Amino acid sequence: MMRFGVVIFPASNCDRDCVHVLRTVLGQEVEEVWHEEQSLDGLDAVVLPGGFAYGDYLRAGAVAARAPVMAAVRAFAQVGGPVLGICNGFQILLEAGMLPGAMLRNAVLRFRCTMVHVRVESTQTPFTRTLREGQVLQMPIAHGEGNYFAPGSLLSTIEEAGQIVLRYCDAGGRVNHGANPNGSVRNVAGVRNPAGNVVGLMPHPERASEDVLGSGDGRLLFESVIMWLETRKRSLVGA
Repeated sequence: MMRFGVVIFPASNCDRDCVHVLRTVLGQEVEEVWHEEQSLDGLDAVVLPGGFAYGDYLRAGAVAARAPVMAAVRAFAQVGGPVLGICNGFQILLEAGMLPGAMLRNAVLRFRCTMVHVRVESTQTPFTRTLREGQVLQMPIAHGEGNYFAPGSLLSTIEEAGQIVLRYCDAGGRVNHGANPNGSVRNVAGVRNPAGNVVGLMPHPERASEDVLGSGDGRLLFESVIMWLETRKRSLVGA
């Protein structure tokens, strides 16, 4: 059994969903981490959930990126700890400089809440290790600022390094304009850091982790990191 930390900021609203999936659906230990905490000792993985942290004042994630807990999240990531930022959590990781790029208002200038398909582009992360490149997942989005952007030179660097984790696609896995719900550059739905242990994505896997919700595909990301952590622990014990 692994121990997950779910960070809670003022106005987080998807933390309970993440706690439910990790604790009840997957049977893991979960610690609810308040935004003022300065230590993540004893945790195996950290999740930054969706919501409107600190009311998304200034920009989505801008204030939360400077919360006391983020120094601990950065330190946790620097020693290889897996960190997942979902929706607002992704925005926070971008604002904290832990992931490349930035987030803009949706191109349609409207909040989008709908099911989407995404194609797995990289399996070089704890959260996608058990998936396969080209695999299509169905998960919901719910955001007003999910239009991922990176300037040309940075985008080329990200692509060449294999840091794009997910792209919006149609049900057949084709990446095209019609499958892009927010105007995100080159249909990017999720990215990772160079080491692969920090991942941000706009779709909500915790809202697609039980079949009764219309899709269980999101559960695959959580199962993947659990398996990755178990393998890592076994290797450390064996060493």
